[in-house]
Amino acid sequence: MPTIILPESPDTADARTLIAELDAYLIPLYPIEDHYGYSIEKLLEEEVAFFVIRHDGMAAGCGGIKLFGTEYGEIKRMYVRPPFRGLGLGRHMLEHLTAYALHHGVDVLRLETGIYQPEASRLYERYGFQRTPPFGDYAEGPFHMFYEKHLP
Repeated sequence: MPTIILPESPDTADARTLIAELDAYLIPLYPIEDHYGYSIEKLLEEEVAFFVIRHDGMAAGCGGIKLFGTEYGEIKRMYVRPPFRGLGLGRHMLEHLTAYALHHGVDVLRLETGIYQPEASRLYERYGFQRTPPFGDYAEGPFHMFYEKHLP
């Protein structure tokens, strides 16, 4: 079976499992006041476009994008399960989220990630994201890195 990405509500069983795994990974890394990840309820309330990537039929990862009009899109809840890392699924999800943004007239992507996630930072930098100051409601902090990419 090929790798596919489909829209999925964050409250489905597979999406809940992926988000719970991501939270279980992140919670021990950072002080609770430095957790910016949206809950399932907030993903729904904020109308974040949410997608699950499946590899050989298995839910392998997820990602979302919250559009701020056409000003920018913020990447949210990016995650690839450990057994599926190294297969290019993170890049595939970023390509999908980029296409979604462009389709909706958005040509700037932004995101926040943490300093203890070097694999994520490398992925974003390889994909053309560049470090930027905090944006939106974010504040500067010792655990945060902010990225931006202008789309063609």
